[in-house]
Amino acid sequence: MRVAVSFDAERGYYTTAPDVPTVTALSLAGVRKRIAAALMPDEVDIKLELDRAARRERDRRRAPPLAAVRSATLR
Repeated sequence: MRVAVSFDAERGYYTTAPDVPTVTALSLAGVRKRIAAALMPDEVDIKLELDRAARRERDRRRAPPLAAVRSATLR
């Protein structure tokens, strides 16, 4: 099952798909768990489709801190 997800700085990640109950969470893992709990036992394989805002936030969180990048390049 594919579920559309977006991000808002005030709410965190949230679902935007009309066929899934609205779910909000601070992390993508939290969104996935809450969707699974809401749909259980119907759907198990959940694919999150991130819009631009959600992808940008995910990438920002995955990136190493800027100080770590600078110290690694100075060695």
